Amino acid sequence: MLSARFAILAQNLSHRLRGSTPRRVVLALVLPFVGMMAAFGIAPDTVTDNVQRIPVVEQLVLPPLTAAAAPSGETYWREVRIERGDSIASVLQRLQVDESSTALLLQHTREARALYRLIPGRTVRAQVTDAGQLLALRYLNGTQLLKVDLDRAVLQVWEGPADVETRVHMRSGEIVSSLFAATDAAGMSDAVAVQIADIFSTDIDFHRDLRRGDRFSAVYEVQYHQGEPIRAGRLLSAEFTNQGKTFHAVWFDSGDGQGGGYYTLDGKNIRKAFLRSPLEFSRISSGFTQSRFHPVLKTWRAHRGVDYAAPTGTRVKSTGSGIVEFAGRQGGYGNLVVIRHQSKFTTWYGHLSGFAPGMRKGKRVAQGEVIGYVGATGVATGPHLHYEFRINNVHQDPLRVAMPPAPPLAPQHRAAFEEVAQPMADRLALLRQIRTSAAN
Repeated sequence: MLSARFAILAQNLSHRLRGSTPRRVVLALVLPFVGMMAAFGIAPDTVTDNVQRIPVVEQLVLPPLTAAAAPSGETYWREVRIERGDSIASVLQRLQVDESSTALLLQHTREARALYRLIPGRTVRAQVTDAGQLLALRYLNGTQLLKVDLDRAVLQVWEGPADVETRVHMRSGEIVSSLFAATDAAGMSDAVAVQIADIFSTDIDFHRDLRRGDRFSAVYEVQYHQGEPIRAGRLLSAEFTNQGKTFHAVWFDSGDGQGGGYYTLDGKNIRKAFLRSPLEFSRISSGFTQSRFHPVLKTWRAHRGVDYAAPTGTRVKSTGSGIVEFAGRQGGYGNLVVIRHQSKFTTWYGHLSGFAPGMRKGKRVAQGEVIGYVGATGVATGPHLHYEFRINNVHQDPLRVAMPPAPPLAPQHRAAFEEVAQPMADRLALLRQIRTSAAN
């Protein structure tokens, strides 16, 4: 009702002043009323015809128009693992660096030549602004550390032995869009995200099972040089809640020469005999089916495996420990690796662009070991991995078949495991409590 009366008043004023008073006067008179609507009103029977009107012209000073939002100026530390065939340009691209000028600058700096001898499996860590500007880069090659700092396009390069100190970090996060985005928001490197996905991959299919609201906590090592973090180390313990179900993992090495592994808090081996996926992260482009229209052969036929779309050169891992039965080229599979596990299980990895060093018949491989790289050899429309899982040479759906368990923790190591597991369980509980308190 009040706003309607002010609208009538404004119209009245506009009509009476039209022709002799500029439009900005109307604005100058009306705007103060509008701005103070909540402060006063006019009585219903007030006569306004005899009210003396004094035009007031006041120049309004408007704020300048704001330009598009500028970068926030925040910086991020990112870390990537070097892949086979990587160049400094491809590494900078994955680090989300605007590499057009940076790569050229590094290329002409003799002191940074170690970046042109990148070794697969090692990591590169970079500090980047949200606009993609590279501020710093760290490359630890064995015991040698290369440090690159950029200040106004001026490079400062240092290379020498790395005096490494190991510290333990504790972080937690929540899935909003992806695991990588969540770990990045929590201040964790991509190397830690890869370890989380690898450890829980036998229980969680990170290609299909992640949901918004899933939560995770991690206790992990970070290596420092002169007080500066240079590389993420081993994940010591982790907790992941996926679709309401919580999984735990604790690293334990019995010291008996068999190497360490991950176990649940009650001592069960978290590993199955086989991983669900031979790739860390990718997209399933074609599933297991008895009838699929083949994109190359243009016929309907069974597809007795799973295709994972991924860039050429992506690392392919053996899903289980075993012995290489075949490594070479075979028909439509292109470059193929076949691994026999125990006596009745075999896994097939096709369309590879190349093989890992030393990959040959009779070689023993461990679960998670890199055996080759994604490609498009054989009958393929583009780069992807064709993966098959067979039992007694009968094709099974790798995403649905029940995987046999891995060997449990030996009884003689139980006491030593408890000494390691309890402190880790306490840390995960503390992270859970902090996360709950922050949410409330």
